[in-house]
Amino acid sequence: MIDYTFKKPTIISDKQIIDLYQSVDWLAHVQQPQNTITALKNSAVLWAMDNEQLVGICRGITDQRTILYIQDILVNPKYQRQHVGTNLVQKFLKHFENIGQTVLITDPDESTLKFYQSLKFIEVTPAKYGRAFVMDRRFG
Repeated sequence: MIDYTFKKPTIISDKQIIDLYQSVDWLAHVQQPQNTITALKNSAVLWAMDNEQLVGICRGITDQRTILYIQDILVNPKYQRQHVGTNLVQKFLKHFENIGQTVLITDPDESTLKFYQSLKFIEVTPAKYGRAFVMDRRFG
């Protein structure tokens, strides 16, 4: 059974965190591991644990009133398609249910689109909501 907690379990090591990012090929987070660890310390994180193994996280940044930005949703490939990602997002959103707007940016894969739409996110297009802009400085 998967346990979910906003309090970081003491058994989670930095290595386990970086291994999770590595398992889903998020190389930018792996190349500068200390940045990733520091980012997690400065974010709201929901941890998904299977006994003593870290199997997923949902990480966000918020002002606690008006906006929640979901930055990372990761699930170890061995645990994908078992509703861990869905549970992470639903529990994260429930925890921050009093915040009016939630934003996330993700890759353009069709499966990703369907996943977020199943969670009631709407794709931002000029005709539907507004414009979304991004400036990515991670890769120089």
